[in-house]
Amino acid sequence: MTERADILNNQAILFAREGQYSEAIACLRRAIHIDRNNYLPWYNLGITYRDSGDMVEALNAFRNAFHICPRKEDVAETLAVHLLNMHMMDEAFKVVEDGLDFHPTSERLWNVRGVLQFNCDEYDLAADSFEMAVTIDPYYADALFNLRDTYVELHKHKAAAIIDIRLKEIQGKKHEKNI
Repeated sequence: MTERADILNNQAILFAREGQYSEAIACLRRAIHIDRNNYLPWYNLGITYRDSGDMVEALNAFRNAFHICPRKEDVAETLAVHLLNMHMMDEAFKVVEDGLDFHPTSERLWNVRGVLQFNCDEYDLAADSFEMAVTIDPYYADALFNLRDTYVELHKHKAAAIIDIRLKEIQGKKHEKNI
């Protein structure tokens, strides 16, 4: 029977869910050996390495996934967040900008852009990015939280209070759905 990259990838996901990272990594490495130009095993390898605590190997895998498929929104977002967490801001900005070139209406990429700007103390720019994310998806709680915090930094307390009201409304609607 011939090994297939997609089956190995799926098996790796099952191993990773069970915390069997070395088995998952072995499956993903085999899948990559079979189909080196498939971004998905690279992406899942990055997630598995990240979840197992190996941030450097995760970064290498995410970079490979992004190199193969820069048009995938989730790959760009994951790589950018990983770079941010590793304090590699310049590269993270580049990845987000590349991702936004392909997905200008991605609320998630706009949010990551804002987080990067916030972490660089560029609060006005961060507010613009978070506002764009919220314009695209008015119920995107992460962007709303980030926008509120940015408004606080900018001493726009009335605007922050309005965001707080909106967040409470969203939480209330989620609570109603769960009842």
